[in-house]
Amino acid sequence: PYRWAGASPSSGFDCSGLVLWAYAQAGRGGLPHSSGALVGMGRRISVGQLAPGDLVAYGSPVHHVGIYIGGGQYVHSPHSGDVVKVSSIYRGSGSPIAVRL
Repeated sequence: PYRWAGASPSSGFDCSGLVLWAYAQAGRGGLPHSSGALVGMGRRISVGQLAPGDLVAYGSPVHHVGIYIGGGQYVHSPHSGDVVKVSSIYRGSGSPIAVRL
């Protein structure tokens, strides 16, 4: 489930906590628990360059982040009352910001 400041399967995840946990499982720990900081430390790429594992973010300033999984889809923890899920990167709030760490 979504949980503000959550960063583990046992406690739940917020959006950046999900990214932290997944990257740590892949051997890439030590990332900041902030969607804006995650985007700021990466290199922006075009949406057409997205590859699985890249970040997809939204907002100005950035307020949401998830992990691209391919096929125009990403995994994310959306908001309170929801659960981790796969969604289209093309959501109603405009084009995504694509970032490679």
